[in-house]
Amino acid sequence: MKNPSRRRFLKGLFSLSAAGIFASAGGFGYARYLEPRMLETTLIPIKHPLIPKGFDQFRIVQFSDTHLSEYFTVRELLDVIRKVNELQPDLIVFSGDLIDKPHQYRDHEDVVQALAKLSAPYGKFAVYGNHDHGGYGTKVYQSLMASAGFRVLRNDLVNLELIDGSVIELASLDDLMLGRPNYEGVLSRLSKDAFSILLVHEPDAALAAKDYPVNLQISGHTHGGQVQLPLFGPLITPPYGEIYTEGMYDVGGMTVYVNRGIGTTRLPLRFLSKPEVTVFKLEAE
Repeated sequence: MKNPSRRRFLKGLFSLSAAGIFASAGGFGYARYLEPRMLETTLIPIKHPLIPKGFDQFRIVQFSDTHLSEYFTVRELLDVIRKVNELQPDLIVFSGDLIDKPHQYRDHEDVVQALAKLSAPYGKFAVYGNHDHGGYGTKVYQSLMASAGFRVLRNDLVNLELIDGSVIELASLDDLMLGRPNYEGVLSRLSKDAFSILLVHEPDAALAAKDYPVNLQISGHTHGGQVQLPLFGPLITPPYGEIYTEGMYDVGGMTVYVNRGIGTTRLPLRFLSKPEVTVFKLEAE
């Protein structure tokens, strides 16, 4: 494991280098106006012996970290929603951080109307991120998502059952930074004989989740660092997103996927960390 103090020092050092990159060759304009709109779709096949035949080719579409604000508007959210629907999801999951500053945001009805356009036959689920709790937004987030047809999970365990009786388990944890995640109370109830998915905003929850029968963890939170440097990686990673920063990991036999999110926070920049929608295609062995 890397030394945290040394890593923070290196991040600070390379942050200075980043300023030089943005200042040259139009880097700032690219990071501010172009890359934040370069939405990518990532297809992740998930093959596992516990996936029932009924769930073969089942498609779970994840989007995350929209951070609605003056820099990412409802109009831009509608473009993401069209993309998600075009992917023909069986299930849609949102892994937190809907609004960047909940205590200042006012376009609530527009958000509800937009999110209500998302459609999946087996439902729409969401978990809390730190920004959803922040700014006294806990009840606001619950209300907005429920009004848009999402089921908001918070330390819950749900069985997804098909017509043929096939079942997979969908677990959730509350936000690690501002919520009250209950690892033992939720994850100890998972069956070792059923394929299980954990939805949790912060990816470093995997450090504890790996000790339970979780097969796939789906997270967001990091934005892939939002700004990366070649050969170095993310300049800044948030708490509970410092170890698993983007993409796929094997953590003690558990698959962890970290989505780079849609919007931005602190600075409206993305560099070498394009926004992302993820499609998980389950495959029965």
